[in-house]
Amino acid sequence: MAWADAAWDSNRHSECLQQAASDPAAALESALTWDAEGGGAAAQHCQAVALTGLGEYGKAAALLEDLVNRLPEQSDDGRAALLAEAGNAWILANDLPHAVAAFDAAIRLVPGDAGLHIDRALALALAGDYWAAIDDLNAAEDLAPDRADLLIFRATAYRYLEVYDLAAADLERALKLDPLNPEAFLERGMLRRLTGDADGARADWLRVLDLDPEGPSGDAARPNLELLDVKQD
Repeated sequence: MAWADAAWDSNRHSECLQQAASDPAAALESALTWDAEGGGAAAQHCQAVALTGLGEYGKAAALLEDLVNRLPEQSDDGRAALLAEAGNAWILANDLPHAVAAFDAAIRLVPGDAGLHIDRALALALAGDYWAAIDDLNAAEDLAPDRADLLIFRATAYRYLEVYDLAAADLERALKLDPLNPEAFLERGMLRRLTGDADGARADWLRVLDLDPEGPSGDAARPNLELLDVKQD
């Protein structure tokens, strides 16, 4: 991100972000010292990243939004990126109204960014507004067609709404685009179980364990397989 800030020090900012990834407490201390020395937006951005690493999500989000308000000369793309960071921090803080508002503001600045629509869809889905999430995913698909991750996400939203035919259609497309996607098999297993196809669900979840045995999809598939076994015993 190119910042419209005379105090910007890209090398120090990069070092601070690297430290925030490994030792957020030390990074926060360094960023506060740098800020006191006149580090400006770069130092404050690193503070926000460090706060996120420390689990202080609300404080991080508020700081990021404050940065946007204090950088009116920043490019639309730059301000939208900060707002997206704030929105994701608000999600982590489980403050979904603030998250949606941050993504709303980002999309007003850069309406053609598919990622922003996907981010807002996540906030809306977590708030239980699945139809609004689907509207955002539709907009994202118009901007970035043929994304398997988007189709899987939309299938999940349709599943929650019990619109199973549209969910199945999205998953079929996703697997054509990415035949080895474990998340697609995980979601299709969920859908098959709900529609009475226990054997199909089992096959999909076993496929997930083949593709992603130590990852998040595999971790999600195991308890579902165990529950399936319990119900069949």
